[in-house]
Amino acid sequence: QLQLVESGGGVVQPGGSLRLSCVASGSIGSLYGMVWYRQAPGKQREMVATIATSGVTYYKDTVRGRFTIFRDDASNTVYLQMNTLTPEDTAVYYCNARRGVYPDITQYWGQGTQVTVSS
Repeated sequence: QLQLVESGGGVVQPGGSLRLSCVASGSIGSLYGMVWYRQAPGKQREMVATIATSGVTYYKDTVRGRFTIFRDDASNTVYLQMNTLTPEDTAVYYCNARRGVYPDITQYWGQGTQVTVSS
């Protein structure tokens, strides 16, 4: 069982920046791909950014160029650097760790951290 704890959320003005962190209770190194999701009020949860064990990254179109996902396997931590934030980025952000190949996928979720972009 892997536990994930997110932190770094808060209230920020439009155009501002935040860095989210997700610390895993165990080794994620070569085992887990890591994903940041978000869920805005009244909307479905959506993938924001992913980083594979190889370090290859992928971003949702609306955040590409503004957000950066990176991982520090030595500390079992994945980060999401968010720049040039807009009100549309307001959501609860969740960390996800996954391993395996469909349909045999094992995944874990954090409890989420609130990000509010407002003037």
